[in-house]
Amino acid sequence: MDCENGTDIVEFVLLGFSAQPKEQPLLFLIFLLMYGAGLLGNIMMIILISLDARLQTPMYFLLRSLSVVDVGFLSVTVPQMLAHIISSSKTIPFYCCMAQFFFFCVFGVTDLLIVSVMALDRYVAICNPLHYTTVMNQKVCGHLVAGCWIVSTLHSMLHASLLLRLSYRGDNHLFHYFCDHQPLLQLSCSDTSVNEALIFFEGSVVLLGPCVLIFLTYVRIVVAVMKLSSGRRKAFSTCGSHLTMVTLFYGAIIAAYFLPTSSYSSHRGAVFAVVYTVITPMSNPYIYSLRNKDVKEALWGLLGKRVFFQQ
Repeated sequence: MDCENGTDIVEFVLLGFSAQPKEQPLLFLIFLLMYGAGLLGNIMMIILISLDARLQTPMYFLLRSLSVVDVGFLSVTVPQMLAHIISSSKTIPFYCCMAQFFFFCVFGVTDLLIVSVMALDRYVAICNPLHYTTVMNQKVCGHLVAGCWIVSTLHSMLHASLLLRLSYRGDNHLFHYFCDHQPLLQLSCSDTSVNEALIFFEGSVVLLGPCVLIFLTYVRIVVAVMKLSSGRRKAFSTCGSHLTMVTLFYGAIIAAYFLPTSSYSSHRGAVFAVVYTVITPMSNPYIYSLRNKDVKEALWGLLGKRVFFQQ
């Protein structure tokens, strides 16, 4: 790119996945269905947990918090992607791009942290059931969720402010469907060593720290479950599905961010981004909540009431 003679960039062009016109309708349909399924599942969980008295427990408080975050996480990137797929204009103003990056980080990091708090909640419930009501009550969960939001906001402000100090001139084409970290660093004319160092060191603490906590927690849960005389199959099924989602989420994030900018591949980055920005938040309510007996009963109870009143 021509950084010496180029003018300052005032907007970016998001190139998305494919420039082939024949592929655009299929891409639009796939992501529209995924976005709709994600909104439906998460909003349904928020409504059910808010209305049903049986679901007023710390575990469901955390699940509702996760659904709130997932609605935001999906909505910060997917609607714009859908608009760009069907539109000839694929531009986004510079400061809108930075704002999108900021909110993407806020929702993404909050999602990671709340999942780690949920793992801690399950650990206390299974390994220390007698102390569960004192250790994990609504007040404690409220403080933990508030802490997740504070940490993610500070993390996002730090990285967004460091991106804003960089210079962008000449080429304004981002080979991505939203304003992500690595494509923006790759496009910059400035030295990005500080940004990359921060991703590895501060990012490792904020992102990989909860990952280690989750896996250690589930190891302790598995050990505790092995000592049970009954209910092992159900417990392993639940833990297995949860660990699958965590592995998908963290695996995609590590592959996308914890590699040097010089070795970054835009195509690979966009594919991994779909996993953690679309597939995971879409799947969370179905994996964590809608397989649960209490949630199913609450859902059928709510649907039954609607049918009764309509009659």
